[in-house]
Amino acid sequence: MAAHMVGSTMHDQPAEPPSSDIPQANISRFKNKQKRAEMYRKMKAQLKKQKLKDKSRKKMERKALGDKAPPKKAPKTIENMRVYDETMVDPQDEEVAHDEEHDEMASYFNRETQPKVLITASDVTRFKCKLFCRQLQTCIPNSEVFARRRSALKKVIPQAIERGFTDLIVINGEKKLPDAMLICHLPDGPTAHFKLTNVKLRKEIKKCGETTDHLPELILNNFNTRLGHSVGRLIASLFPHDPDFVGRRAVTFHNQRDYIFFRHHRYIFRNAKKVGLQELGPRFTLKLRSLQKGTFDTKFGEYEWVHKRHEMETSRRKFFL
Repeated sequence: MAAHMVGSTMHDQPAEPPSSDIPQANISRFKNKQKRAEMYRKMKAQLKKQKLKDKSRKKMERKALGDKAPPKKAPKTIENMRVYDETMVDPQDEEVAHDEEHDEMASYFNRETQPKVLITASDVTRFKCKLFCRQLQTCIPNSEVFARRRSALKKVIPQAIERGFTDLIVINGEKKLPDAMLICHLPDGPTAHFKLTNVKLRKEIKKCGETTDHLPELILNNFNTRLGHSVGRLIASLFPHDPDFVGRRAVTFHNQRDYIFFRHHRYIFRNAKKVGLQELGPRFTLKLRSLQKGTFDTKFGEYEWVHKRHEMETSRRKFFL
């Protein structure tokens, strides 16, 4: 009778989980902080190990099925899960085509004008800002660097129009690094103001190559909305129409999550499938702050779009370019 009661009591008690299952248990039940941290590390390691096993198993199954294997699922990213924007541009839209034929950059895209760019800096600039202007000049063909000598932009813009410049780029930097860029299309605008970050000059880039005088190819990625389309056309108007493919230079403006990444490369075809890249510099990132109609005017200018952080950044999956 006693033996039967002891046996039933032992059978009713829950068994201790094996040591391999402990990391998957609720770690909050451990009162000791170091013990919780140790169990959390074990849990993460076990989950990572199981994930690698599942990945290897799926790879073997796909290899065994061959052509009969189901297509791979596209990974979920912030970009492909972005909130739908009603201003997304359809290249076949007649309204978009009509606007492009009559906007301020139409003369450039109709090949009626060739770009001629004036690059200058703010009144109070550091050596790195001036060096950045000179390196930017080597990326943009048919451009000149101009020392303003405390001249206001309202005086610089009419002089630039008289001398036949089609665009004006202003680099601002109150500290050691350049922190803002202004691109003004002449003579009728528009004017885009960007925040400038992650600036790296050529000497700061490993294995940076020497640039040449060949006209570069221009690559614009992911400017999909009406606003992004306008910004992309403004950037495109800085570069000549016909690149020299012999030089194998490529200038890229890649938009990702409303951050525009600038890269300057020389490429070479190693074989039919592989391409080698050598960065030529400089390197920087742009973030659009405002798009203004007409040329630069802080008092009476009419703005098409202004970035308002607290009102616009309501979702990580909402983008404007």
